[in-house]
Amino acid sequence: MKKIFVTVVLACLAISTFAVDLPKQGLGFQVGWAQPILRLNSPKNPSNAKDSLSTTIAMKGVKIGAVYDGSIIAGFGTSIGVNYTFAAYNSRWKADNAYGMQYPRQRQMLTYHELELFVDWQYKFEVAKETYLIVYSGPMIQCGLAFDMRSDSQKDFDSEVDVKRYSGYHMEEGYNENEHFNRLNITWGVGAGFQYKRYFLRGSYDFGLINPYANKEFVDAVGNSLDRYTRGRLDQWSIKIGMYLWYEE
Repeated sequence: MKKIFVTVVLACLAISTFAVDLPKQGLGFQVGWAQPILRLNSPKNPSNAKDSLSTTIAMKGVKIGAVYDGSIIAGFGTSIGVNYTFAAYNSRWKADNAYGMQYPRQRQMLTYHELELFVDWQYKFEVAKETYLIVYSGPMIQCGLAFDMRSDSQKDFDSEVDVKRYSGYHMEEGYNENEHFNRLNITWGVGAGFQYKRYFLRGSYDFGLINPYANKEFVDAVGNSLDRYTRGRLDQWSIKIGMYLWYEE
């Protein structure tokens, strides 16, 4: 499936080159807000969703990138570019330990870095002079640079703190390896936007198309199966504002 969608993205890029010599094209930058959403649905039996473990982690972050916009015919065209996204997640909670006592404090912190190559097919509706409403959809290839987590808990009511740390791509010794992630993720997004002269605003939601978990099942620190299968998606909300530094009618 990965090869198929990579081929689709490359084909979209190839077709998009036909827009280079046509009018109404621009090259600029965009910055904005991003929320990668890691979803997990982990049943004990892959064919039966009962007794499944479901979690959702919504990270918050920023996005910055370069974008090329070109028309092919009338209002139909493409928008292609590259983004860098950084996001983080921080939670605090209390939980029971094996003896039925509550830890005074537990905390989980994630940091996430990725590069994105996107290709959007778009249509611009001209609602006034140099003013457009935009709808678009297309694939995106995400390459993870780093996905790190730190978990710590205060063991007792004194100051002793137990700290565990792992990287989703480079596992550190001694931590449960069931959280390995693939570097490559492929999404398909839908969105809408607004453009006035050189300035634009765009918002979109990208649906993860492949399982981001590298392992097919959860295992403990010594490799024993926990009888749970990893299934999930890595989606993303985003809102961007931008400006074309070069724009040709």
